[in-house]
Amino acid sequence: MSDRTRLMYLPLGGAGEIGMNCYVYGYGPEGAERLIVVDIGVAFPDMDGQPGVDLILPDVAWLEERRDRIDGIFITHAHEDHVGAVGHLWGRLKAPVYCRKFTAIHAMRKLEEAGHDPEIVRVVEAYPQVIEAGPFQVQFAPVSHSIPESSALLIDTPAGRVVHSGDFKIDRDPVVGEPFDEDMWRQIGADGVLAYICDSTNVFNRNPGRSESQLPENITALVQEAKGMVVATTFASNIARLKTLADAGVAAGRSICLMGRAMQRMVRAGVESGVLTAFPSTVSPEEALDIPRENLMLIVTGSQGERRAASAALSRGKYLGHELAEGDMFLFSSKTIPGNEVSVGYIQNALAEKGVEIVDDNAGFYHVSGHANRPDLEAMHDILRPQILIPNHGEFRHMREHARLAASKGMRGLIAANGTMLELTGNAPGAVEHIEVGRTYLDGDAFVGAFDGVIRERMKMALNGMVVVALIIDESDEVLEDAWVALRGLPEVGSSGAPLQDLIEDDLARLLPRLDAKVIDDDDKLEESIKRVVRNVCSQEIGKKPELTLLVSRLMAE
Repeated sequence: MSDRTRLMYLPLGGAGEIGMNCYVYGYGPEGAERLIVVDIGVAFPDMDGQPGVDLILPDVAWLEERRDRIDGIFITHAHEDHVGAVGHLWGRLKAPVYCRKFTAIHAMRKLEEAGHDPEIVRVVEAYPQVIEAGPFQVQFAPVSHSIPESSALLIDTPAGRVVHSGDFKIDRDPVVGEPFDEDMWRQIGADGVLAYICDSTNVFNRNPGRSESQLPENITALVQEAKGMVVATTFASNIARLKTLADAGVAAGRSICLMGRAMQRMVRAGVESGVLTAFPSTVSPEEALDIPRENLMLIVTGSQGERRAASAALSRGKYLGHELAEGDMFLFSSKTIPGNEVSVGYIQNALAEKGVEIVDDNAGFYHVSGHANRPDLEAMHDILRPQILIPNHGEFRHMREHARLAASKGMRGLIAANGTMLELTGNAPGAVEHIEVGRTYLDGDAFVGAFDGVIRERMKMALNGMVVVALIIDESDEVLEDAWVALRGLPEVGSSGAPLQDLIEDDLARLLPRLDAKVIDDDDKLEESIKRVVRNVCSQEIGKKPELTLLVSRLMAE
């Protein structure tokens, strides 16, 4: 430990990727800094890279080793990629959680579901309220985003002010939530900003950002023109959009039915926190069955193609008694997140097969982004005038472009990938250390490390199939009877026309009598010999080298 005092920033998730946000700030003597954590979110798996996984969580091992130095966990807003891991990981960090009321409702529920006391969450007010957390003074400065009560964090330290943007856009009329307050931000910038850690998602979009208030007219006109049942999907957390959709349905003389627990939960939280007012009355899915389809509008979950959500269920057939038919309209009031195109495409193709009219946002009429486009980013740069700009919440191409933009405006742009610790003090701020960080998978009810091999083995089985071989060996190291073989995820018949199981058993019947006692007595050597035969047969017959599971029963002498 050094006597030198420093201010440091360390991303554990969300830098070089979109999702799983988790950032650490530290101030104090080198190696003994007091710490605060900003956001503790999740990412969502895909079947190609993480088959069977439920959630992906940041690796907090480095933090856990230093949890006696954590003075607080600060949550910027209630999106899952910022708050989704709080219930799963709080027990390893055990620090007070600070957030605004709407976010607190969700954080409390997640902690309670994980068996923790929800009173751990401390509800705070917006700027200028100050939270003292060790050497840090933290304030929640309201920003516009696609979920209410989103906030940037003003983090004041003896070394200077850091502004952590959170997810944001400049929207002066966001329908639900707080509008952009330029006077407030100019006041914040006038006090001097050492570093601005800033959302980079839309840095490549050079068009001015669009307001949520630009959508109601277009959506209302679309719904009024529809003849059959109308179904609309969007992000469940975007309650401003939910209100716009519901208002449009009411204006067209339709009853409104919300489908999907996440959507109903968000609306309840909006009403409970006071951010959502005058939301139209709704009917239950059961009540909606008695309403003529031309007088009904369903607002459903599943805008990103989630297999178990209402959109996917409706595309496959009936859901809660409701079924789409030719002449109905399905509106995707959302942007498809990169990587979800195939899943969304399956749903849209299934709907098209039913004769449903599909309306998406390719023309830009029915959705606006919740993230700052390049002009908005530049406006915030000009308002805050930070000495250092650190891009986050973006893939590497976004962060690199954002750093170039900062340099062109006379700021020092620093890029920190997950695990890269930056020192923000001194004459030459920059990277000082690299922390080994990975990912933690929630696999059912179990937590699995990214390097544990579980998911890798699952992928091997998915790609190559599996052969199970069972042997019985007596006390004198003799193989009794022939090997028994079972196939999993492999064709029954190979290119020769013979059953693959029989071919493997025949080759093993020739191999086993030739093995000496040293091989039979050594499980590893025995498995390697059998694996070689199994893979040779399968390679010749089906062009695959499957995984092998060897079951050995050894009889003991009485």
